[in-house]
Amino acid sequence: MENKNFTNRIALCGIFTALALIFSYVEAIVPLPLGVPGIKMGFANIIIVVALYTMDAKTAFAINILRIIIAGLLFTGVFGMLYSLAGGILSFLSMLIIKKIKYFSILGVSISGGVAHNLGQILTAALIISNIKMFVYFPVLVLSGVVTGTIIGFISLNIINILPASIKVRLHRF
Repeated sequence: MENKNFTNRIALCGIFTALALIFSYVEAIVPLPLGVPGIKMGFANIIIVVALYTMDAKTAFAINILRIIIAGLLFTGVFGMLYSLAGGILSFLSMLIIKKIKYFSILGVSISGGVAHNLGQILTAALIISNIKMFVYFPVLVLSGVVTGTIIGFISLNIINILPASIKVRLHRF
């Protein structure tokens, strides 16, 4: 029985990682029409938010890191991977902390993740180019993090709500 649970866990992690990679790929080839540099919807984060609410934190974190590394190798290159890792780790930690407070809804958790992701990326950019002036752009990134975090949170909430109870129970046993 334990072997079956382990196999199910690996299979579900693979499915979640593959879905997040598909979203990353689509986002890499279809830019937002806004034309504002550095702003993306972050559709792959739908999978991460759903994983955070349906699996344990370690599994959701592993899916997030795997997705970032594989997407970096396939689509964005080393520097893209570095920026995504910084943003993804800070975003995940922020969402985990906000979720544990239990005062915020999934929308609040997702918004915190969007803003923290942008903070992680701008911190990385400022370190790489050794220029603190990068933070002049931060208010734009905060606004985009709030907007995209709201959209991602809303989509994630709807996905979680339509998941059959049997899948939620199976996922939550992680």
